[in-house]
Amino acid sequence: MRLRCLALACVVLGGCRSADAPPAPMPPAVVVASPMVIRLTEWDEYTGRFEATDTVDVRARVDGYLDSIHFRDGAIVKPGDLLFVIDPRPYEAVLEGARADVVRAQTRLELATTDFTRGEAIFAIKGISQEEFDARAQARKEAEAAVIVARAAERAAALNVEFTQVRAPIGGRISRKFVSVGNVISGGQAGSTLLTTIVAVDPIQFVFDASESDYLRYNRMNAAGQRRTSRDTPNPVRIRLLDEPSFTHIGKMDFVDNRVDTATGTITGRALVANPGGFLTPGQFGRLQLLGSGEFDALLIPDSAILSDQSQRFVWLLGKDDIPEQRVVDPGNIERGLRIIRAGLQRDDRIVINGMQRVRPGARVTPTAGHIEPPPGS
Repeated sequence: MRLRCLALACVVLGGCRSADAPPAPMPPAVVVASPMVIRLTEWDEYTGRFEATDTVDVRARVDGYLDSIHFRDGAIVKPGDLLFVIDPRPYEAVLEGARADVVRAQTRLELATTDFTRGEAIFAIKGISQEEFDARAQARKEAEAAVIVARAAERAAALNVEFTQVRAPIGGRISRKFVSVGNVISGGQAGSTLLTTIVAVDPIQFVFDASESDYLRYNRMNAAGQRRTSRDTPNPVRIRLLDEPSFTHIGKMDFVDNRVDTATGTITGRALVANPGGFLTPGQFGRLQLLGSGEFDALLIPDSAILSDQSQRFVWLLGKDDIPEQRVVDPGNIERGLRIIRAGLQRDDRIVINGMQRVRPGARVTPTAGHIEPPPGS
């Protein structure tokens, strides 16, 4: 009897506790939306640096004392501008001697020609032997050769006089002078004295390295007719400097290297950019955007909706009965403040764009419809 009373009491007490228990918690609230669909062209980004289209080490072609300097350090020079003058007097003296040698050789040629003409008339009447006639002919030929040699020496001496004036071989910005007036300089050899350098400034090149995977993607798009290769087509580029918020410098591709670097797995590309004011300087770094695709319907979502799981990137996709599931995606570049999704999503998918931290695998959520749009100012 006592056991029955205890059992009854337990049942009654248990029923009381069940009636007072709190209700089950509501599924967590999240905001979901379908990707924003925009027809656009994708641009790939690379880091690179500016390089001069031409760079020249200015060296003299003759030896001598540096007599004068005719440029301002760091100035813009034009092709043919006078930069340095080497003392020309020793070379002018050599030139005068070479001119005198030409006159001497011409005089000997005139005498040899006269002797040959006389000998020709006398030989016709058998007045001289065949041997003497041949000797006069040979003397005339030697005199002609001597004139050619003398004139060549004169031209060489004149060139040396001309080379005493060192002029700008290209236009561009010149560096500082590396040698002062009064120093003896050597010229005309591989180790000649370096006087200064000149770099071309307009246009200017931007050099960057692209990964092998990007190179393969460009080639496959070219084969499919979606985007022409930059080897054959001057695809457009946009460049910004390190302190610039937008890509304001416009250029075009003009070179892709002929091999992939086996050490880095990259291939070098080059773009040509107009630089009329000389603002862009060789050696500067920047970011380049290269045309990465043809026009397509892009799916865009907020960057904050993309999560990481080890080496994978994923989003929470709302499936049947409002139960979220992970969907691996392939993110692309940023466009209008949103991230392009290259693979993994459909335009009608509902993804969680707010409240991702409250989502648990297999646990139902309470969705609220949202909308994806570019952030202000993008």
